Parts: sequence; C-alpha cells; structure tokens
Amino acid sequence: MKNQHRKKDLKIARKIQVYNIIYDIIEVVVSLIAGFTSGSAALIGWGLDSVIEVVSASTLWWRLNGEIEGIEDNKVRKREKITLFVIAGSFLLVSGYITYDSITKLINENTPNWSTLGIIILLVSLVVNPILIYYKRKYGKKLDSKELLADSKDTFICLYQTVAVLGGLLAVRYLGWWWADPVAALLIVPYALKEGWGAFKNGRNISSDT
Repeated sequence: MKNQHRKKDLKIARKIQVYNIIYDIIEVVVSLIAGFTSGSAALIGWGLDSVIEVVSASTLWWRLNGEIEGIEDNKVRKREKITLFVIAGSFLLVSGYITYDSITKLINENTPNWSTLGIIILLVSLVVNPILIYYKRKYGKKLDSKELLADSKDTFICLYQTVAVLGGLLAVRYLGWWWADPVAALLIVPYALKEGWGAFKNGRNISSDT
C-alpha cells in the first residue's frame, strides 16, 4: 500500500515537471522575443534563466520517471545525484549571468525600452511560478526528495528574478531609475549561490553504490 501511494505521488510529481517544462519553454520564447525587440538585457537574461529552468526540470523528470519505471535503487540514487548536480550547476550559471549582466548594465547605464509583451509574460509568471513552487515543495516533502525541494528553490529564484525585472522595468518607465533593475537583480546572487552549494553538497553525499 505504501509503495502504491508513493508511485501515485511520483506520477503527480512527474506531471508537475511536464507542466513546468511546457510553461518554461513558453517563457523562453516570449521573453527572448520581447527582450530582443525592446533591447532589454533584463528580459533577455530572464529568458536565458528560463532555458536553465527547462534543463533542470527535464533532468528531474528523468529521475522521477526512472523510479516510476522501477529501475534499481542504485540507479535511482545515481539519477538523484546527477539531478542535484544539474540543479547546482544551474544555480551557478544563473548567478554568473546575473552578475555579469547587472554589472554591465550599471557600467553602461543601459535603459531598456518599454515592452508590453514582456510585461504580460512577467505578470503571468507571477501567477504560475508560485503554483509550481507550492506543488514542488508539497510533493518534495511527501516523497522526501531533496532534488525536488532544490528544484522548488530554483523556481523561487526565477520568481524573485521576475519581481526584480518587472520592478526594474516599471521603475525605469515611471521613475526614471535606470539603475533599479540591475541592482535588484544582484540581490538574487547570494541566495542562488547558497542554494546551489546546498544542492551540490546533497548530491555529493548520495551514494549510487549497491
């Protein structure tokens, strides 16, 4: 009975990752179009962050699917280790890009143009991402899945970055604060590095031996 409940929860968690992948692909396409047409480095960076989200969610789907298919325990642990390393690497890449992009914008005093399409996808993400975070945490706790919980934190960073980019664009538009976006984005970096290191340590502590 316990195994049946776990398998049911695994299937729901896998479905959540599918929804996550589909939505993040939409985010990537829309935000990059909006970013390149408006000249907004923030929107382009946000779109590239969504690419990393797609990779992370796809890797986690692979790990969950393996357990559902009944692969050996050592192979499940191996997939858990790989998933956590991918998540850790994603945090590192996000931190590096945000730092580079934000400092470059501060030095060059770049001011993005207004993008209605960009604002729309940012507002939609403010609704979608909290829902994804809630269910990832819920099933991460039910399944005692460190990698699913780590992925929920990755999505939280995406949500935080969404707020920062949206706030920056609105501040530039209505207050003339060209520096607001890069400064807000830089606040993400310490949190991202901390969670990335945590995911790396959890992955390193998993043994894939029989």
